[in-house]
Amino acid sequence: MNNIYKLLLFTLLISGVVSCIPNKDLVYLQDKNKNEYSIEVDNSFSKPYRVQTNDILNITIKALDQKLVEMFNVSSTSGSQNQVNINNLYFNGYSVDDHGNIRIPVLGEINVLGYTVEEIRETVEKKLLDEYFKKEARIFVNVKLAGLRYTINGEIGSPGTNVLYQDKATIMEAIANSGDIPITGNRKKVQIIRKVPQGFEIHYLDLTDANIMKSPYFYIQPNDYIYVKPLPQKSWGTGTTGTQTLSAVVSAFTLVITTYLLIKNL
Repeated sequence: MNNIYKLLLFTLLISGVVSCIPNKDLVYLQDKNKNEYSIEVDNSFSKPYRVQTNDILNITIKALDQKLVEMFNVSSTSGSQNQVNINNLYFNGYSVDDHGNIRIPVLGEINVLGYTVEEIRETVEKKLLDEYFKKEARIFVNVKLAGLRYTINGEIGSPGTNVLYQDKATIMEAIANSGDIPITGNRKKVQIIRKVPQGFEIHYLDLTDANIMKSPYFYIQPNDYIYVKPLPQKSWGTGTTGTQTLSAVVSAFTLVITTYLLIKNL
């Protein structure tokens, strides 16, 4: 019987070491260099996004006399004009085709591939003033991406495709918007698959390290795919906390002892 108790203690020790998830693997943005001062972030990494194929742009054109520019706008929706959702943006926005062009009523095709939204605004505004209006018309052009659309999968609270209606967003905001990473998710190796002109790139981020704020991939881009891998503890089935591990081991040990006693008394 003493050997059985020793086996129990040994099993508890080993299980506690290999199955419990330490706190350092759960806390975001830790200062692992133990700096006394705040971490300096290079803002040059958050460069303006340059439009790629399959992006959707939301372009509105206004003037002192709005009737003069109605023909340039895609549609004048009434009633639900202030309600923005991904379906409206898909059908009423300007999709960038495989050649990098968008088609604006009257203005025709305009190439926007590789341009920032500010450069596209200047291009559309110049074309309007050169071909249709004078400065007295007070033309006002507004160009925005139709939200930051990303897909997140794996160990995440709410997997799927989401849209953030803002100009810039970090991976931390994307994760928070998707229900956060559960305790069984690997925060140290979050995978990002990003579309680039040459194809796709794969990158890994350690969300427990505050230095990722210096990474050019800390800010997400439209059509990013984010994958959070599970920790090994999830497949081991021994529990992710000390209490869960203890409960699992005790249950298994109780079963072994009960079986042993039953066999011995036969």
